[in-house]
Amino acid sequence: MWKKWLPFEWIVAIRFLRQGRLQTLFIIAGVAIGVGVIVFMSAILAGLQANFIGRVLSTQAHIQLLARPAVSRPQSHLAIESQPERLSSAATGTPLPSPASSDRTPNLAITQAPAVLQESIIQPPTQRTQTIDQWQTIMLELQTIPEIKIVAPVAAGSVLAIRGQSSRAISLVGIVPELHEQIIHLEEKIRRGNARLSGTDVLVGIDFAADLGVDIGDKIRLVNARGGSLLARIAGVFDLGQRGANKQTVFASLKMAQSLLAIPGSVTSLEVTVDDVYAAEDIAQSIARLTGVEANSWIKSSAQFFTAINAQTIANTAIRFFVGLSVALGIASVLVVTVVQRSHEIGILRAMGITQGQILRVFLLQGGLLGLGGSIVGCLIGVGGLILWHSWMLNPDGTAMTPLILGPPLFITTFALASLTGLVSAVAPALRAARLDPVTAIRA
Repeated sequence: MWKKWLPFEWIVAIRFLRQGRLQTLFIIAGVAIGVGVIVFMSAILAGLQANFIGRVLSTQAHIQLLARPAVSRPQSHLAIESQPERLSSAATGTPLPSPASSDRTPNLAITQAPAVLQESIIQPPTQRTQTIDQWQTIMLELQTIPEIKIVAPVAAGSVLAIRGQSSRAISLVGIVPELHEQIIHLEEKIRRGNARLSGTDVLVGIDFAADLGVDIGDKIRLVNARGGSLLARIAGVFDLGQRGANKQTVFASLKMAQSLLAIPGSVTSLEVTVDDVYAAEDIAQSIARLTGVEANSWIKSSAQFFTAINAQTIANTAIRFFVGLSVALGIASVLVVTVVQRSHEIGILRAMGITQGQILRVFLLQGGLLGLGGSIVGCLIGVGGLILWHSWMLNPDGTAMTPLILGPPLFITTFALASLTGLVSAVAPALRAARLDPVTAIRA
């Protein structure tokens, strides 16, 4: 029944494929293996990159806006003036005369240094907490940019944490919990207590708590550089996955940090997250031009890590290219053999009035069908391999080593590339079949 509505080229292409079942099965198997490798490698790489980026960005924003650093300028000028100096003749040993008799002493040599020597003294600017001017206005401007998801103000600075006879230099980070939660997900990292910050509550890392011997409900004294202090209560203990951050970072409410750091109403940075983490550097440059503040993206601050990610992507692209090339050569070789084997039938079809264009489409359809069939089987092989990988390769705690990322774009792209590869690889055999002389082909 299906032959009634199929075009002539489709009927002939399917018949050729069915008659050469063994060849068809072999080439579909080859295409399937290649597509399976591409799907497996792409998904594994996507999982690894998502895992790495998740770890890097779990404790920081995609873009950090800072105040422009202070510029060193000349503070004063030093003027050095020299007075005339009378020297006696070294050769004669004549003593220096009195001023009254100086006009009667011809053998005196008088030397004089330059009249004025000016030298600029450049002193570094006074060390103080740098804050962002008009940060509320900048924050409103950033919230109108479509690529930006969250903008959160932060007031951070160094203070001294004291508990009994122990003390630690820490970085006090004042945040708005509702906004900052969407950047580093503090709720998920709390090991004891809660992430609510009210009054003088603070959150400390597990290593900090172990070093000072404190826990939920205990109090520590925070002292700033000017000697001002504040008694804070520990509301929660977190684990950011980095020992340095767990030892030195203490979170507090924005108002509490502003008060202790003596910057009331000001912030030291604006933390920004974007939809596309790989476009963070371009967005940061646009923000710097728009607002005039310094904008640092995670790509710039983690340049070596981003270079490693790019190297992985390039290696995966090279693997996919050579796998696709081997698939294309396999399809082309099978179709070339088919043209030789079917030359007699092709000659008969041409003698019956079939045009060169129809013969061309017959073999192009064969290449496309081989690519499509192999891609379907290959995707199933790739998904099966990924499921086995995630069930075997586990972390010590039993969780998967990498997340399983299988989105529709991966399969749609794979189907399209495999079918296109089949079509392209069939061009040369199809042209050869279309150019066959009917008389010569029938006599062969």
